[in-house]
Amino acid sequence: MNRLLTGALHRRIALLALPLALFVGGCTTSPTDDAAPRSAAAERPSPFKDCAALGAPPAASSPAAASTGAGAASGTPSPGAAGSPDAGATGTAAGGQELPALTLACFTGGAPVALRDLAGPAVINVWASWCGPCRKELPAFQRLSERTGGQLRVVGVNTRDSRSGAQSIGEDFGVRFPVLVDQGDALQRELRRNAFPLTLFVDARGRIRHIDSTGALDDAQLATLVRQHLGVAVPA
Repeated sequence: MNRLLTGALHRRIALLALPLALFVGGCTTSPTDDAAPRSAAAERPSPFKDCAALGAPPAASSPAAASTGAGAASGTPSPGAAGSPDAGATGTAAGGQELPALTLACFTGGAPVALRDLAGPAVINVWASWCGPCRKELPAFQRLSERTGGQLRVVGVNTRDSRSGAQSIGEDFGVRFPVLVDQGDALQRELRRNAFPLTLFVDARGRIRHIDSTGALDDAQLATLVRQHLGVAVPA
């Protein structure tokens, strides 16, 4: 009798426990299991312009600068010419040294850019996000790009830097001109310059007329150097 009562009691408990087991089992599945997988976060758009137009000369570049190489910069190469071992902090490439035969990637992607295909007149600024003077002068280069649009091209070369660091600088400082990437220091090694920042003034024939490594340049200094070495007047 006792066995019958015990068996009936066990069956009753099992029947009562079944709905609870089904309820608990239904909660073990995550509500997101059936949802579509989330796509990877989109990469932040580059603040810099693309490099597609770097091979075309500025629309209104100075004919005088193109034909004379900015006048004052022409002549016979001097011992302090760019690329010479004894070149000082500032060196004028009196004879007009060619840009190195280098091809660099564009920060925004697309086809790499051969420096010798870059159509001048142009100002090339070598910079890195960790370089204090670089950060200080970059806004002046952006203003130079805006003020001389159609007459002069401003190009950045980011080196020894991380992509995120360069991206942040572009976003924070409003830098919009095209930027090439040279993480192997190839340009500086070809020029035999190891300074930061480093700025090249390139005439319409693609020849370096001046290299500046004196430190952070401001608007007035840039205007003077551009007029002196490239024959381009920078509007106020």
